[in-house]
Amino acid sequence: MLKIDGITRRFGQVTALDGVSLEIGQGEFFALLGPSGCGKTTLLRIIAGFETPDSGTVTLDGDDLLALPPNRRPISLMFQSYALFPHMTVAKNVAYGLEREKLPREEIRRRVGEVLETVGLSAHGDRRPAQLSGGQRQRVALARSIVKRPRLLLLDEPLSALDKKVRADMQLELKRLQNEVGITFVVVTHDQEEAMSLADRIAVFDSGSVRQVDEPVALYERPRSPFVAGFVGANNTFEGKARAAGLDAGELGELAGTPLDGLEEGAGALLCVRPEKITLREIPEEAAAPAAEPVEPVEPATEPEEKATEPEEPAEDPREAAEESTEDAQDAQDAQDAQEAREAREAAQESAEEPEERAEDAGEGADGPAEGLEGAVLDVSFYGGVSHLSVDVPGHAKPVLVAVQGASAVRPGAKVRLTWDARDAVVIPVP
Repeated sequence: MLKIDGITRRFGQVTALDGVSLEIGQGEFFALLGPSGCGKTTLLRIIAGFETPDSGTVTLDGDDLLALPPNRRPISLMFQSYALFPHMTVAKNVAYGLEREKLPREEIRRRVGEVLETVGLSAHGDRRPAQLSGGQRQRVALARSIVKRPRLLLLDEPLSALDKKVRADMQLELKRLQNEVGITFVVVTHDQEEAMSLADRIAVFDSGSVRQVDEPVALYERPRSPFVAGFVGANNTFEGKARAAGLDAGELGELAGTPLDGLEEGAGALLCVRPEKITLREIPEEAAAPAAEPVEPVEPATEPEEKATEPEEPAEDPREAAEESTEDAQDAQDAQDAQEAREAREAAQESAEEPEERAEDAGEGADGPAEGLEGAVLDVSFYGGVSHLSVDVPGHAKPVLVAVQGASAVRPGAKVRLTWDARDAVVIPVP
């Protein structure tokens, strides 16, 4: 539907947009996500007609948008401030654009009634903006934008002025309305949670360029650049060299991760693993410094003792007595050797089973780090039904973040081991 090809916009020495190209489909809810000053709002204004690019094209269903003035484009723009007329009623605010188009009065009345019903404000048509809550004013602005039935609706930070509870409600409301009216939505936001909640696809901007375009889950779990890995959600990152099984992190050893296709062996790389993908297990104090196990004395063989207690008849031949004595000593030695071999086998079996039990307890598969990383818990906080722990790992500059569902029994100062499945850690190239 909307195709943006090679858009560049400069303001003096500052390059706001540098060859941006995107394609947005019909009926899609698309988000432009990035920090302040990354160029996302400039792109929105170019689409709306309030800015002119230095180069590039923008087409809507094949028609050149840049050749049309803003008021001739089949596009509505919902501003961050809502820009409602304070002296007009809700119904008059919504009807303003239709009146400017000089539509018949009856059609205006019908369309305004329909859209107010859609946004749940039918009973508030006679009120003025000052008599409404923040969420209600936001819905008036949305109704005014969609009443003209645009092919494309642009929203610039539409929920930033609302408190957290109202924002969460309006995120659901926006998604419902978009599905109901079938209009293509393009929203600009710096709020990751907002973009993840609303959008079908997200374009992440940085310094005037698009770093990645993907669906929310793919963007979160499979970042393709260090910027995306650091900007979209909390992430633990480890620097090192790419290896076939993951990352050589120097002092931390080899860390398991899913290698990026085409990443050369030994190239600079970053391993990223989300806090909720890490399994944390507390190390008991006795396990941290295991005491040496006492060596049990070898039980003497019983057969020679039984023979010693039984009265022996004098040997008729001295040579036979010597042979019997030699056989008895050999039997005792054989019994002792057999017992020592049995104990060695049992010790080897216990040693082999121990790492398997650790991996099974930690939810690790064959692809995960066998030993994991050891460290000490620095801080534990609980909010949103999740325990958030920061762990100091020797050799790693930043604390490792771990998210555990529910209330964690681990306390600050505890010694812990951190492990993860290799499939949950992504290795990305570092320029």
